[in-house]
Amino acid sequence: MLIGVSAQYRTTGELIRGKIWGLLEPYVKALEAQGASVLVIPPQSEDRLPAILKKLDGLLLPGGVDLDPVHYGEEPMPENGEVSPERDELELYLARYAAHNGLPTLGICRGIQVMNVALGGSLYQDLPTQGFKAVQHYQKSEAGVLAHSLEQVGESPLSRLFEPRLRVNSYHHQGLKELAPGLREVALAPDGLVEAVVLEGHPFFLGVQWHPELLPQQWAIFRALIGAAQQHY
Repeated sequence: MLIGVSAQYRTTGELIRGKIWGLLEPYVKALEAQGASVLVIPPQSEDRLPAILKKLDGLLLPGGVDLDPVHYGEEPMPENGEVSPERDELELYLARYAAHNGLPTLGICRGIQVMNVALGGSLYQDLPTQGFKAVQHYQKSEAGVLAHSLEQVGESPLSRLFEPRLRVNSYHHQGLKELAPGLREVALAPDGLVEAVVLEGHPFFLGVQWHPELLPQQWAIFRALIGAAQQHY
């Protein structure tokens, strides 16, 4: 199985030289542990992307910097962080392509936010500023430490893998606000923030707000992506 993973990219338009592998390595390890091969996709001309995507069995949208609020019709708040126009353009295209063409896709942290914005949803630009203070969504502990609980609220690939209540790590200051048409919430944090979504009618379009690549005990999520990819062609 060949899984495409979008590359980490700087605001300057340069690949994060010397760091790109370190940033993507946990995702790649998790995918390779399930028997997948990985193709890293850097920003490039959109007319070149369909030929690449047609060769993929699945897609992973990883974590990273904030999305530019212009993509969901807002001005940036002071708390909005670094953005990367090149990466935004790439990943919004990838997410729309995957949604419209049935390509099995997993979005992680920034990835779930890309999925939502690509299909017409919006984001909270800064959770503490916008009223989400009861749960520590950006944990102070190491990545392997579980930060808070989630409650599954609907049938999804997650409900076939985990108990209705599970604990996750958490490294994000933004989150889903208005859900895009067709997206359905399938897991919520104790403060009501949406932490996982699926796209209705799609074979596998799953977004999660936490970082399962850093939790080997949750690598079944990647196994589910590979299982869907095996059914794609």
